[in-house]
Amino acid sequence: MLSENQKKELNKKARKVMKSKKLFKAEIAKRFAPSETEKIWADAENRLFELYASHTDLPKGVSAHTDSFIFPAAAIYLAMKEADSEIAYDIMKTKMAEKSDKMGQMIAKCCRFPGFKKFFLNMWDTMSHKMFGETAGFKNMFYPKEKSCFRMDITQCPYHTYLTEAGCPELNILFCENDVHSYGNLPGLKFTRTKTIGAGDELCDFKMELL
Repeated sequence: MLSENQKKELNKKARKVMKSKKLFKAEIAKRFAPSETEKIWADAENRLFELYASHTDLPKGVSAHTDSFIFPAAAIYLAMKEADSEIAYDIMKTKMAEKSDKMGQMIAKCCRFPGFKKFFLNMWDTMSHKMFGETAGFKNMFYPKEKSCFRMDITQCPYHTYLTEAGCPELNILFCENDVHSYGNLPGLKFTRTKTIGAGDELCDFKMELL
């Protein structure tokens, strides 16, 4: 059982994280009446607190994904879903895609600099073992390092695990699609994906190569 001090800290954490998701609130405000928007947002904050409170023992690598991405998305979506499930999913899909598109545009600009594309490709080998390895709740098959290509298959994913547990597995595919928006239109680089766990496949394949 959580102490009052722990509850206070988790409430503070939930409020802080929800403030960082203001783009979602702005979109909710466009689709719902002001009173309904505030009700949804308050419900989402409470849901996020409950998710944090029931997962206080997650390893640091896993919580890096759950606390900033998985749990807030689930909390906001489920709160909206109580009001209108179709609008809720459309808002999540729209705003997540917009954010990832902006990331892709930023990376695309960097690709204009000499040497960046090779650096970006090489970075994946180191970064993926840390951010998408077993300490982060993933299970992977990492292929032998190649000079102009990086490949990995994700066979177990915490996004699938915790979104399913939270009751919104349909959000999983949106997180998978974030990669397509972020890496699918980079000049001089080709991103390929044919399967995702979020779409019901047995794995997510990831391939990035120099053109």
